[in-house]
Amino acid sequence: MKLLKDKIAQEGKVLSENVLKVDTFLNHQIDPELMQAIGEEFATRYKDEGITKIVTIESSGIAPSMFAGLTLGVPVVFARKRKSLTLTDNLYTSKVHSFTKNETNDISISQNFLSSDDVVLIIDDFLANGQAVLGLLDIVEQANAKTAGVGIVIEKGFQTGGGIIRERGIRVDSLANIKSLANGKVEFFEEASTR
Repeated sequence: MKLLKDKIAQEGKVLSENVLKVDTFLNHQIDPELMQAIGEEFATRYKDEGITKIVTIESSGIAPSMFAGLTLGVPVVFARKRKSLTLTDNLYTSKVHSFTKNETNDISISQNFLSSDDVVLIIDDFLANGQAVLGLLDIVEQANAKTAGVGIVIEKGFQTGGGIIRERGIRVDSLANIKSLANGKVEFFEEASTR
């Protein structure tokens, strides 16, 4: 997706060989027009898959998920990372370790919002080590729902997550797949989407 790659090249900041900062448009300040284009791209790729729900994790996956959900005409359900007074019973729960924050969280989705009748598209902002996606896949499996695929805004293709998910036979569509962050420069793989 050229629009996204151009935005990463212009505004992304390489902090190390493993860390790309994109807080000007994706995970702190949000560019609504870019998120709309991203959501529409995911919706186009999955329009024939019978999607009934989009599942994401708070908070940076919500914006692209909302636009995909709007385009597909389906609800968006986000897994919560923190306990809530209103989210206590009948939960699907999984553990997710964040390497960026160096913490492990229980993520939860109410059983009221995910069932065996659902065909799910998982969307997230980054795919690096795959822990968030694996946690969401675990929750979808607990609900006996079907996973149509995983939509990723930015994949760090040089890390293990994408391979782990694909080895499970799950379709992964990454809109920008980064080959390297070496020497402070973002280098993309030519083909960003794989099945």
